[in-house]
Amino acid sequence: MTADADLTVLPAGPAKGIRARLVALDCRLFDAVASRHWPGADPALPRLSRSANHGVLWFGVAAAIAASRTPRARRAAARGVVSLALASATVNTFGKRSVRRARPLLDSVPLIRQLHRQPITTSFPSGHSASAAAFATGVALESPAWGAAVAPLAAAVAVSRVYTGAHFPSDVLAGAALGAGAAFAVRGMVPTRSQLPPPGRPKAEAPALPDGQGLVMVVNSASGSATRAQALRDALPAAELVECEPAELQAELEKAAGRARALGVCGGDGTVNAAVSVALRYGLPLAVLPGGTLNHFAYDLGVEDAKDLSQSVRTGEAVAVDVGRFGSADGPVGHFVNTFSLGVYPELVQRRERWAKLIGGWPAGVLAAARMLHSDQRPMEAELGGRRRALWLLFAGNGTYHRMGLAPGRRYDLADGLLDIRVAHGGRRPGARLLAAALAGPLSRSPLHAAVRLRRLRISGLTPGTPVAYDGEVTEMGGELLLEKLPEALIVYRPLPA
Repeated sequence: MTADADLTVLPAGPAKGIRARLVALDCRLFDAVASRHWPGADPALPRLSRSANHGVLWFGVAAAIAASRTPRARRAAARGVVSLALASATVNTFGKRSVRRARPLLDSVPLIRQLHRQPITTSFPSGHSASAAAFATGVALESPAWGAAVAPLAAAVAVSRVYTGAHFPSDVLAGAALGAGAAFAVRGMVPTRSQLPPPGRPKAEAPALPDGQGLVMVVNSASGSATRAQALRDALPAAELVECEPAELQAELEKAAGRARALGVCGGDGTVNAAVSVALRYGLPLAVLPGGTLNHFAYDLGVEDAKDLSQSVRTGEAVAVDVGRFGSADGPVGHFVNTFSLGVYPELVQRRERWAKLIGGWPAGVLAAARMLHSDQRPMEAELGGRRRALWLLFAGNGTYHRMGLAPGRRYDLADGLLDIRVAHGGRRPGARLLAAALAGPLSRSPLHAAVRLRRLRISGLTPGTPVAYDGEVTEMGGELLLEKLPEALIVYRPLPA
C-alpha cells in the first residue's frame, strides 16, 4: 500500500471503517493514475508541474492576459493573482500544518515522470492545485471568457501533481476546493463588476444606428485611443472617426455636432467632459468610448470597450443621466459628469499631469498624492451655510458614490438628482482627514469630515484665482460659487444589463 502513514492511527468505531475505505479508495486512484500511460504526458506534465512552482506559471499567464490591454482582462489578471496569493498563504500557514500527511510512495510511478526535486512539505492539501484553482476561478469570476481559456491549464497542473507522484487525488481535490474558496473570498472583499447594478434608469430614446451611419466619433489622439477607436470602426463600419490633438478637440466636437445624429467621443474623463457640453448644447445623444487613464463615467455606464458601445449604438439602447453644473460671477460656467472639487485635489491634478508625461498616469497620481499628504500647505477657507470654514477638500459627486467591500466608490444611479458632497475639515495635516473623507459613506459626519447629499450647494468667500477641478480638468474661480444638478439632461448610449 502506498499510504501506510495514513493507517497508523485510526479512530475507533464506524468512523474508522469510513476513513479506512476513503484512504483505500484514494490509494487505488493514485495507483491507477500512476500505472496508466498517457501518450505525450510523460515529458509534458512533469515540466508543466515544475513551471507552476512558486506561482511562476500563473504570473506569466497573468501578464499575457493583461497584455490584451482591455479593462476587463486587466481586472481578471489582477483578481487571479490576488486569489492565488490568498490561497497560497492559507495553504502554507494553516493547511500544511493542520493535516500532516506523508507524501505518496513512488514505487508505482515511472522514473521518467517523477519530479527531479521531490517536495519536502506535507502532502495535504496540494498547494499547486490550490494556486491553479484560485487563479483560474479568480479570472473566471471577472471574465468568463478568459476563465474558460485558463481552466484547462489549471486542470492540467492539478492532474500533473498526481501523475508525477507528488500528491494523492484527495490532496488535489482539497487544494482545488481551497483555491476556489479563496477566489470567492476575494470577490467578497472586492466585488466584480457583474455584481454591481448598472445604471438602468431612466431609459431614453436614442437613434438606433445598425452600421454606425450618423455617428461621428471624435478621438483624442493624445490619450492613446487609436486602437480602441479602430475596433469601433470595425464594429460600426459606417461611423465617421475624427482623430485630433487636444488643442483641436473643442473645434472638432463643434464641427462633428453639426453633421451628426449621435456625437461620439473617445478619450479620458476630461475629453468626455468637453463632449458633454457640446452634446447638451446641440441636443445630441452621446456615445462614450473609454480611452484615457481614468474612465469613471464610461465604466459607471457599463461601457468598457468597443463591443459594449457598438452593441448599444446598433440597438439604440440609452439612458438619461444627470449633469452637474458649476458657475460664479467671477469665473466660467461649466459642467461635470463625475466630480467637482476644491482644496488640495486641484493641486494634486496639476502635479499628476506634470509628472504623467515622465512616469505614466497611475504612478504620477500615486506620487502626487504622497507629496500632497506630507505637504506643509494650509487649508483653504470658504463660507458654507453662512459660516466661515477651513477646508482641506470639498468634493461634489454627480450622483451618490457607493463603496462595496474594498472596491473603489461607484455610482449605481446616474440620475438620482443629487450631489454627493464630502468635506474634509481643516487641521494641521491633511492625511487623516482626507483618508476619513475618502472612506466615509453618504450622510456620515465626524469632527474630521462631513458627508451630505444635496440638490445644490452655494459656496461664498472664495479667494479670486482659487483652483477648482472638474472631471480631471483644472480652472480658476473666485467669489461666490453655485453647484447644482441638471436632472436627466444628457442622453447616453449604454449596453443592456446582463
